[in-house]
Amino acid sequence: MDPQVVWFADEPCRDVRVAGGKGASLAAMTLADLPVPAGFVIPAGALEASVDGERLRGLTLAGAHDEARALVLAAEPPREQIAAAYERLGGGPVAVRSSATAEDSEAASFAGQQETYLGVVGAGDVCARVVECWASFFSERALFYRGHKGSLDDLGMAVVVQRMVDAEKAGVIFTVDPVQRRRDQMIIEAVLGLGEQVVSGEVTPDHYVTDRAGAVKREQLPNGGVLTPGELERLAELGRGLEEHFGQPQDVEWAIAGGEILLLQSRPVTTL
Repeated sequence: MDPQVVWFADEPCRDVRVAGGKGASLAAMTLADLPVPAGFVIPAGALEASVDGERLRGLTLAGAHDEARALVLAAEPPREQIAAAYERLGGGPVAVRSSATAEDSEAASFAGQQETYLGVVGAGDVCARVVECWASFFSERALFYRGHKGSLDDLGMAVVVQRMVDAEKAGVIFTVDPVQRRRDQMIIEAVLGLGEQVVSGEVTPDHYVTDRAGAVKREQLPNGGVLTPGELERLAELGRGLEEHFGQPQDVEWAIAGGEILLLQSRPVTTL
């Protein structure tokens, strides 16, 4: 029987078919001893095991997104295993993130197509958010995008559950400049507090254009200068390491908590 929970430190979690793009990336970073908050993944096969897979695939291929979502929302996740893993993680607030097996390849980025829930507390709420992540894979927008990428018959949706950090600062790193298409410079954006404000566009971040060593070439600082020169250098160093580890430019989400830089996600830059 396939495991219903795999941990970032488990070798199978590195397999995109098991853990999806986000989960596999976090596992690869964890196994490389990079600073990643602990977490686990409900593997991609758990969704199909929890519903009538044949019916769900038929509804998906027919573009019946409302019916597909209703079927998924009635699914029963592996509650006992999720609750045990959540307890082993230490309880408290976690991030629950969708992780599609086809996402963030060199040909496509699924960023923003499925749901992420932050600050989820309690095993019951974690289970509920897992089901909602599954359901987001069958929204009208997600099905439209997947239809154009030829993956409508794919029911592989893993879900990442990761310990939340009390971020003092957070943001993103692009290890290349995707707008100018320059590989000799990086883009680093930062806000005070949670980085989801940057990803969602809720807050205008401080924007730094740096060289590969993290030295600032240009900057726009609506927040007055969130990052120190030393933090920029350290972020650039981590970005270079991730680019080398994964073999291609990366879009990285990070946070600083207790003075330590933590890596929350890394995916390929697909716009060069």
